[in-house]
Parts: sequence; structure tokens; C-alpha cells
Amino acid sequence: MSLRANAVILAAGKGTRMKSRTPKVLNDLCGRTLFEHVLLAVTEAGIEPAQIVAVVNADLEKPLEAFNLHTIVQEPQNGTGHAAQLAIEEIPGNEPILFVNADMPLLTAQLLAAVVDHRARSSAAIAMLTTHMPATSNFGRIVRSAGRPVRIVEHTDATPDELLINEVNAGVYCFAADALRRYLSRLDSRNAQRELYLTDCVQLAVESGDLVEAVIAKHQRDVLGINTNAELAFARRVMQRRILREHMLAGVRIVDPATTYVDADVDLAADVTILPQTHILKGSAVASGSMIGPSTTLERATVGRDVTIAYSVVRDSTIAAGARVGPFAHIRGESSIGERARVGNFVETKNTRLGKDAKASHLTYLGDADVGDDANIGAGTITCNYDGVRKNKTKIGARSFVGSNSSLVAPVEIGEGALTGAGSVVTHDVPARERVAGNPARPMPKKESGKQS
Repeated sequence: MSLRANAVILAAGKGTRMKSRTPKVLNDLCGRTLFEHVLLAVTEAGIEPAQIVAVVNADLEKPLEAFNLHTIVQEPQNGTGHAAQLAIEEIPGNEPILFVNADMPLLTAQLLAAVVDHRARSSAAIAMLTTHMPATSNFGRIVRSAGRPVRIVEHTDATPDELLINEVNAGVYCFAADALRRYLSRLDSRNAQRELYLTDCVQLAVESGDLVEAVIAKHQRDVLGINTNAELAFARRVMQRRILREHMLAGVRIVDPATTYVDADVDLAADVTILPQTHILKGSAVASGSMIGPSTTLERATVGRDVTIAYSVVRDSTIAAGARVGPFAHIRGESSIGERARVGNFVETKNTRLGKDAKASHLTYLGDADVGDDANIGAGTITCNYDGVRKNKTKIGARSFVGSNSSLVAPVEIGEGALTGAGSVVTHDVPARERVAGNPARPMPKKESGKQS
């Protein structure tokens, strides 16, 4: 459902308390940046991207181009009121305007929609989001009179009595556009920070005789702002619980949620089992019946039905139905593991296709290789794919048998049904059904058949 409203995402703060070169709102939280979480909440609330303006600092202008939003650089940064003044100049028409801070990744679409809807139903000039927090918090306090909000006092400007108020400003507002324009023209910087505060619009509205309403968020965690790495870690715990709960309600078996980490934008089918100490990162998908873990990492991995992966890492690769991976395997670089294939302990593949029912069970490196169906790769086998200048291809035919400790010096092809003896160094192509051994590998003498006397 589309909301009849515009939105402004305030993202100009430098986030110096993070003590990081990464702009605060670009910090990762379960596979999305803080900014992406807020943007998604705004769009899921029903506000189209074309109706969204982001007020940013110069460091964010280029990184946010990927979202195709209208951005405004706030320079100098003279407070949230100044940011709103810049934004209002770019918003035509008279639709209500929702303001959201970009460092509040736990905000839900339901809360944002409730604020917009409450303003419309009450015909208020302002509807704001508040919550209750301990008096020790640094949030601005909500001062009420006759039960209605009349003022927001920033923590740095509050009196000792005002600091005892436990209803606080959550930093989300929906304004009637014409009223907002009037308030912004009357802002001044007579405060401790010498900045223009968007929060002062509440008092200006009351002085004008306009109605101000509040929607109270039940859970204070939903309106947490991120200013430090400690707060980011707390938000990650909350977000992770949300993600895991959603998957478990959809039929995923998570044995120990306390030690399981699943990013947003991960597709887990019903009847998937996730064992402890497992990380499933953004861009991964796991089909029904598969068991992942323990101590396994999937990143941009696609896993088919009834796959088992234990104590292993799979990145940018595909594992087909019925395959078994691990323990201690590393699948990477757009590798493709075929149906019912076996990748065993201390095996690494890079940019390699392992065919159906093929096996590489022990201590093997397969780089830039194409391994046919039913092939068997012996322990200690290495594809020597790099010649110091370029990566070269190794092709191993179906039903071939590569002996233990073979070195296949690419580019090279092992034909279908061929065999290399243990310890072979293969520098030339091996024809189909040929048997070679040695260093360098040479054809093995054929056994002569004869009748016994």
C-alpha cells in the first residue's frame, strides 16, 4: 500500500563516536548498512523511493548513488532544523512529510506507518514517535501539558527536573507540510549546541495553537539510535533475534540461536537444519532437507536439497542436491559441486566444477578445474594452475582416477576413464583410458595376457 506522504532521511551526522573511517550509517548490521535498514522500513511503510529525500554529508553522497535517491549535501552541518530547511526546498506539493534518522536500523515499517496514519486521522500538525526510557538516557525529553506534548527538551538543555522525565523523543516525526514551512522559518539557534533543532517545531506548533500528537513505541529497542560500536553490537543482537525467529517460525531448525548468525536477505527453506557456530551471510540460499554446520560459513552460496556441510567455508559457489562437504573444506571462487559429489577434509576448490558423484575426499587443491562425473581424486592431488603469469585450466574426464599425491600441471587434460599412478607429475594430456605414472608421467606398460601352459 502506498502512503500519501514524502519522507526525509537525516543522514548528515559524522558519527565521530564510532571512531571509524567508515561513515556511521554505512556500518554493517546483519548484511545491510544502517542506512539500508532505515530505507527499507520507509519503503515497506508505503513511501515510494521517488518520494524520499536523503540529507547527507559529503562522504555519503557517492556511496548512496546506488539507491537512486535524491540526496542533498548539508554543508555546513547546522543541526536537524537546518537539514529540514534544505530538504523542504526540494519537496514540492503539500503532502505530509515524514522525518526519520538514518542511524535507527531497528525501526519497523509498522511504527512509521502508525505515525503517518495517526497524524492523518487526528489532523494534527505534528505526530511524533516517543517511548519510555530510564531517566539516565541521553534522549530529548517530552514535556507534556494537560496530557499533550508541548515541548521537546534536548538532554544538553534540560533542567534537573526535566531530566527525570522518562518519556523521550524517538526522532521520528510526521508534519503537515504547510505547518512545517511556517515552523522552519521561525527556528533559531539559542541553545547549548548553537544549532537549529527540528525538535523546536513542537513548541512552535503549540504556540501557534496547532495540534501535536504522539505515538508511543512499546519497545524502546525499536527506536535505538546507533552512535557507538557498543550500541551497534546491541542492535545486532536484537536484529539477529528477529531474523532467526522469522526463520524458525517458517520451519527452519536452529539448534542453538545464541551461536547462530544469519544475515538479512538469506533464503532458508523449511526443514533446513542449522547447527551451532554457523554463519550464513548475505546472498546465500539453502534448500529443504540440508544440514549446515556446525562451525560453517556460507557467503553468497547456493545450496541444494539434502546437502550436508560441516566445519567448512563456502563462498560465491553452488552446492547441488545430495552433495557432502567437509569437514574443513573450502569451496570458493564460483565453484560448482555436482549432485551427490563428495568434498572431504582439507579440500579446497577454486573456480572448479566437480561433476555428479565425483569425489575429492582428502587433502586436495582443485583450482580452475573441470572434473567429470564419477571421477575420483586421490589424497594430496594438486592442480598446478598458475604458471607465474596466468591461471590455466585442468580438465579431468568422467570416471577417471587420479592417484594420491598427483600434480597436474595445467593446462592439461586427463581423458575419460584415465588413471594416474600415485605421485605422478602430469605435464602432458593423458588420452582416455590411458594409465600413466612417474615424474614426469609416462604411459604404464600394458600387462600382456596369455594362456597358461
